[in-house]
Amino acid sequence: MNKLELIARLKTDADISRMEASRVVQIFFDDMAETLARGDRVEIRGLCSFYVKNYKSYTGRNPKTGDKVRIKPKKLPFFKPGKELKERVDY
Repeated sequence: MNKLELIARLKTDADISRMEASRVVQIFFDDMAETLARGDRVEIRGLCSFYVKNYKSYTGRNPKTGDKVRIKPKKLPFFKPGKELKERVDY
């Protein structure tokens, strides 16, 4: 399911206009992104959680040349499925 399919499903199930459904989905995604950007965790009980993982800098290698390259510290978002989602997928 992609964003457009989610909007269409929300429009049908909630009996609201496409513009309203689109706005609801956009608000939801924007708030999740802002929360993760602050370094906070997003948890949707029974479904999943999103969190930010911090990585320290390290020395890597350029695969083409084999030269050592310094990798800067970074933060990456991670997804962790909830227990109910795992059970529904592996029924």
